Amino acid sequence: MIKVGSDFSGVGAFDQALKRLGINYETIFACDMDKYARQTFIENYGEPKYYPENVYDREIPKESIDIYMTSPPCQAFSIAGNRKGESEERGVLFYNSHEFILKNKPRYFIFENVKGLLSDDGGKTFQRWIDYLSKSVNGQPVIFPHEESANYHVYHKVLNSKDYGVPQNRERIFIIGIRDDADNSFIFPPKEHLTKRLKDILEDDVDEKYFLSDANLNKILIGEDSDSIQCVGNTHPSGNGMNGNVYDEKGISPTLSTNKGEGIKIKSATKKGYETAKEGDSINFSQPNSETRRGRVGKEVAQTLDTQCNQAIISVKRQPLKFLDRNQKNIEGNYSFVVDTMNTGGVKIEYQKGFKIRRLTPREAFRLQDFPDSFKMPCSDSQMYKQAGNSITVGVLEKIINRLIKI
Repeated sequence: MIKVGSDFSGVGAFDQALKRLGINYETIFACDMDKYARQTFIENYGEPKYYPENVYDREIPKESIDIYMTSPPCQAFSIAGNRKGESEERGVLFYNSHEFILKNKPRYFIFENVKGLLSDDGGKTFQRWIDYLSKSVNGQPVIFPHEESANYHVYHKVLNSKDYGVPQNRERIFIIGIRDDADNSFIFPPKEHLTKRLKDILEDDVDEKYFLSDANLNKILIGEDSDSIQCVGNTHPSGNGMNGNVYDEKGISPTLSTNKGEGIKIKSATKKGYETAKEGDSINFSQPNSETRRGRVGKEVAQTLDTQCNQAIISVKRQPLKFLDRNQKNIEGNYSFVVDTMNTGGVKIEYQKGFKIRRLTPREAFRLQDFPDSFKMPCSDSQMYKQAGNSITVGVLEKIINRLIKI
């Protein structure tokens, strides 16, 4: 049995990866101050024997553990945050983890953070972190190690979740440490061909509350889509008759045209002034009034999940357009029901394929972080979005841990 511990444990992506690998492990401690993340963690894994809320209060076990996992808050370095770096309190929590490594001397450690850490303060912050952790870096010895450096062989690399089986474009820096008395021949897992697409993780039946309102759609759409968002189809045989438009009577989440198969135009600070999104693409609708935002459309993959899940997808909707009798003639009037088409007195409905734009559901957000559908989500949607956005992609961790335990 291996002994593990984690700081900033979140909803337990580390534990999920260990379980998926079938590893017999004991959690010596976990630590997180978010009460909702703690609720989700306990619901799925039970409460650890030692589960402090604050890393400053967390005691350091005297006995060395096998794997230490830490993922300090990323807002200080993220492009989605304020990027104050180490001038912010959250930006210096690394040093708490460094203290743990010096005193406990785990066999392995895993750090995870946003890619923006590499460029903070012109790269000096990241280099400082590496100096405090390493005896060698990516197989090369450190000539003049820092006086407070931990005695570890360190490997670091930016990994993207979409290269490890998950349709999410999520780049994160991973720092792997191997204690000096262990075999230090670590190699990061190779990239894999992505076969799963965003559409493969979508739920079939989704509540209307997840569909974007007209107001939000008008902020991100341009051209004919934004001017006629209430139009859901056309009764003309050609599908585009001038006088045959059918409008959504609910006024909620209207079905959009696809610009003659070319896609829906999404506002973006490109030369054209827009990006084109098609079925299966993702749309980032954060900062909808921005004049400089670009890269809103993800082609068949989700973009990086944030804590508010400001991502939408284009959902297919087959919209009833017209009612025909058995002689294939239009039936005029309003209808509250339709009888079976096999009945000689019944009617036939013709459909036209249309599209709607909706937010990802919490379950879909967790699927994009590679959690199974058996994962319990006990909190509100807003809290589950936050927890998914703060999590580590399980499949990436799984492959890293698998490489470590085989050393």
